[in-house]
Amino acid sequence: MAGTPTHTVTNQPPPLVGYDVFTADRALAEAVDRYTGADVLDEVRAELSALGRAVGSAQVQEWAVRADEHPPRLRGHDRYGHRIDEVEFDPAWHRLLGKGVSAGLAGGAWTRPSGHVRRAAGFLVWTQAEAGTCCPLSMTHAAVPALRADVELAAEWEPRLASTVYDPQLRVAGQKPGALFGMGMTEKQGGSDVRANTTVARPLAEAGTYLLTGHKWFCSAPMSDAFLVLAQAPGGLTCFLVPRVLPDGGRNVFLIQRLKDKLGNRSNASAEVEFDGTWARRVGEEGDGVRVIIGMVAATRLDCALGSAGLMRQAVAQAVHHCAYREAFGGKLIDKPLMRNVLADLALESEAATALALRLAAACDDGGEQERAFLRLAVPAAKYWITKRCAPVAVEAAECLGGNGYVEESGLPRLVRESPLNSIWEGAGNVQALDVLRALRREPGALDACLTEIGRAHGADHRLDRAVKDLFTELADLEGVEGRARRLVERLALVLQGSLLVRHAPPEVADAFCASRLGGDHGASFGTLPSGLDLESVVERARPA
Repeated sequence: MAGTPTHTVTNQPPPLVGYDVFTADRALAEAVDRYTGADVLDEVRAELSALGRAVGSAQVQEWAVRADEHPPRLRGHDRYGHRIDEVEFDPAWHRLLGKGVSAGLAGGAWTRPSGHVRRAAGFLVWTQAEAGTCCPLSMTHAAVPALRADVELAAEWEPRLASTVYDPQLRVAGQKPGALFGMGMTEKQGGSDVRANTTVARPLAEAGTYLLTGHKWFCSAPMSDAFLVLAQAPGGLTCFLVPRVLPDGGRNVFLIQRLKDKLGNRSNASAEVEFDGTWARRVGEEGDGVRVIIGMVAATRLDCALGSAGLMRQAVAQAVHHCAYREAFGGKLIDKPLMRNVLADLALESEAATALALRLAAACDDGGEQERAFLRLAVPAAKYWITKRCAPVAVEAAECLGGNGYVEESGLPRLVRESPLNSIWEGAGNVQALDVLRALRREPGALDACLTEIGRAHGADHRLDRAVKDLFTELADLEGVEGRARRLVERLALVLQGSLLVRHAPPEVADAFCASRLGGDHGASFGTLPSGLDLESVVERARPA
């Protein structure tokens, strides 16, 4: 019936495909320019643009849909009844993960100039393809600082993690061109309270080797080559490296009980696993498990913020693109004052998230004492706030498409299902808020570093200055503050975002952010920005093409 009067298609936007996701994101591209060393800037731009074109291509978008629609399956046994504990993925998953590894999104940040900024930008871009593959990429990246607690282990594993070659086969890691890491920390009785873990580690005769017995409630990326886990050794809670394949080529005892049936992130496997005489190598000293693993946790928390920033950017890009073509009530939706207000409001949230996340990546590249102190407070604050804002942004963006946004083919439902994940993983909201309080009480240098960063924008906007003053009032009394910790962390994150936008974003973006987020001239929902702002410029800046 194609071509008949009742099937003539009009007033539908073209697919958002065949574009460079990186260069079309002005806020991200400018942040990369700002924080990348001049000697490698051209190289980094070219690298990220190539990745952006891949993410914007019809091929990668097709792989992403297929990976989501065909989630992994657990194969507990082979045809003969032998237990194999393998997870079977759709070929699209392997193509996507291979693309992410080849782009240096696994362990490459630790060995390349401006490595954290280039990898953070790439991670933010890659999240917009299919966020499920970001889990093994993030775990592999984050394993490096934990492994460095043991010089021998770091020397053995870091080159494998930094590799840009993806090999999905389960075989001895030393015989592979590259390796991936997973993580198993939480247990059903403890969750985020890892000190309540009951998995036991029994020392063997060979120094540094143990046998583990216990259950892990959440184990990420169960087909990885190795895992960092926590277990109770004789000397207390300790970090261990558990390989899937033993040095002699035999399979380690890694009993996958089931895969989690998750709300979103469906292309990625998350598992419950049993250790029953599972061979492991100690990382660091006995009793130092939390101290060793904290480097991994900090890196994954930053990735949560980056991932949420990427999801928000894609949601905003889809909404702005749709409204630029769709007509209603005599004109383009993007030109309607109320829709423009909604789109601008969403764009502010996205740009603020990107600005803060890339600033944190730049601090990782710097590595100096001041920047390390800044990260100690800013990472949990950013993880808390950016991930909290992701779900409402995704839902509002879907509404901009109307009924089309509620249909799977639009891609928005996948973003909506994914949007709460980063707020929950790697420590939910209360964990992050309490971590900020802990840093404020125990590490005064962290607050000084954050205030120094915020102070660089002093005098540039009166609403920001007033918000900083209010923050000082909140910080003046940290006794009995736990019940209002979320309020304090929210204010800290907003002031950090405002200070960055005032210094680096176009005036219309900074003005709108400060008026609404810091000046209080904003309603409880998106689309309630005050009058007198240049919203047209804000929306045009967010347009993806």
